[in-house]
Amino acid sequence: MTSGQEQAIVAVHVRGLDGMCVGCRAWWARLIPYPCWQVEWATSRQARAITARFLEGVR
Repeated sequence: MTSGQEQAIVAVHVRGLDGMCVGCRAWWARLIPYPCWQVEWATSRQARAITARFLEGVR
């Protein structure tokens, strides 16, 4: 996965007015509470990348 794909996941999988994930409903017709596992995965990957860049700059 590239950071662009992770950003796309985070952009599409947002909280709907009913508290459900809009991306899961649109892509898979699933009623899943927000945050869904896709957005949790994508944000954790982004956090890891940010932390790695920070730690490389500290060395």
